[in-house]
Amino acid sequence: MPRKNKKKVRSSKKLEPTSKIKLRKHLNADALFMYIRREFEKIPEFRTGASEISIPEALMSAFARFSLKDSSLLKFDERRKDEAECQNLESVYGIKNIPSDSRMREICDEIDPKKYLAPIFKVLFRHLQRGKDLEPMVFYKGCYLLNLDGTGFFSSEKVSAPYCMKKVNKKTGEITYYLQMLGAALVHPDFREVIPLCPEMIIKQDGTTKNDCERNAARRFFEQLRKEHPHLPLIVNEDALSPNAPHIRDLKKHNLHYILGVKPKDHEFLFNFVEAAVQDGRTLEFAIEDKENPDITHRFRILNKVPLNKSNQELPVNFIEYWEHSKKTGKVIYHNTWITDFTLTKENAYIIMRGGRARWKIENETFNTLKNQGYNFGHNYGLGEKYLAAVFATLMMLAFLVDQIQQLCCALFQSVWKKLGSKSSLWESIRSYFKCFLVESMGAIFMALLYGIRTQPLEQLIDVHDTS
Repeated sequence: MPRKNKKKVRSSKKLEPTSKIKLRKHLNADALFMYIRREFEKIPEFRTGASEISIPEALMSAFARFSLKDSSLLKFDERRKDEAECQNLESVYGIKNIPSDSRMREICDEIDPKKYLAPIFKVLFRHLQRGKDLEPMVFYKGCYLLNLDGTGFFSSEKVSAPYCMKKVNKKTGEITYYLQMLGAALVHPDFREVIPLCPEMIIKQDGTTKNDCERNAARRFFEQLRKEHPHLPLIVNEDALSPNAPHIRDLKKHNLHYILGVKPKDHEFLFNFVEAAVQDGRTLEFAIEDKENPDITHRFRILNKVPLNKSNQELPVNFIEYWEHSKKTGKVIYHNTWITDFTLTKENAYIIMRGGRARWKIENETFNTLKNQGYNFGHNYGLGEKYLAAVFATLMMLAFLVDQIQQLCCALFQSVWKKLGSKSSLWESIRSYFKCFLVESMGAIFMALLYGIRTQPLEQLIDVHDTS
């Protein structure tokens, strides 16, 4: 019987593009992967003796899982069994020795993400700044809008780690173990893209028995933020859980402007003060007709120098209340209230309102994207004993940052995304090419997806031997 001996199947010359796409030297996928790999290589070896799997290979493998949007570490682990995929992991991500899922967890559990992974966000951010790609996202007074919000990424009644927080059901005594993080991203009302910064983990801190909280995480985040970006002009945008005196003092300490949601139930003294000012005619109230939709009217009430609460009357804030009215129905479509450190006027009230309303982007464009568009945020990839869950969450956010940079800056990525129509189709197509062809780079995959590839007949790609 003749035996067919397969040669390695490679994608052949690509079809010529109808218009040449220029890749950004520092802001394409392959360049960003290289920068990340270089930072991984700076992490000192903590193990004794020879190790088959290096720290950079373990971390880059975990990163590649989130970059390729594999459904699980086990799914990524299957790539080790395929020779072509092993070669692709080396050519695209620089991984020569792919760890098993258990070995990957073992190594990653020892890596302090705050010490060794957080600086990578700054490296990529600097390339964005140098490329002038962040400038269009400046929101107001030369400042970027920085959305902050906490979210949970692990919860279990059975599985836990030493750094897990816990809550006890008062009725049943049942313990739930959980982990959270404080997410942060630069946003703009007119941009779909968000630029995530390194998250701050809300976990049980070393040497403590009490649960961590979002307020303490924010304090640590601001300290780290100003070490890495001491002069970056920012407006912190947060929900109604944030406007308390210690938090506002922390914002002032770090030279951070703010737009914070406020609710009557949480700030009764402040709202009573505003209501008294309304009765005395001391508030400024006005309406603005929407320029694009003649049915919409924007109504405002503003008052400057309002005491935050009864206990902190020496801490003045500026208050803005907003209604979006429909002329057709006569009903209020949207209503909200915020406080800010910017002095409010007729000229800037609309801008401040737009900033406040953009707070949802940290939830929809960030957390929901991570949960529903292939990153599998919330899936338990392992807890370990030290840092494992935090490492995976940080690497996931790093992969998300790379994708958002490409979405913002890379014409090739934008063209492929537009052609395929959705992110889910894009990720699926990348995985298919990654599995079926030997590829030189992520850029080569994008070019193949955009322009197609010419393939040779199968009989030209294999040798047929008569072994009888």
